[in-house]
Amino acid sequence: MQVQYVQIAEIEIDPAQLEAYKVAIREHIETAVLMEPGVLALQAVSETEDPTHIWVFEIYADMDAYRAHLEAPHFKKYKTETENMVRSLKLVQVTPVALGAKTK
Repeated sequence: MQVQYVQIAEIEIDPAQLEAYKVAIREHIETAVLMEPGVLALQAVSETEDPTHIWVFEIYADMDAYRAHLEAPHFKKYKTETENMVRSLKLVQVTPVALGAKTK
């Protein structure tokens, strides 16, 4: 049985480039969710007090789906576009305890 791969990306963005980063991450998430069957969820949120601190909650069908995501053209485009916007990036693999969502 394949196990879902779940991680949280903790990202700090250059304040001068925050709006451009938001455009890039929105485009990337929309494309990844639409085009990649193994991408189950991508959700980006920012800290209310400091919007340059962004967390991306990521759920993939399995590790193979995550690896495929890293090779997708839209992911590579996102990484290239945002390379100079990101001050720090930390990826934290997490284990789901309880996940719930409504579609609407």
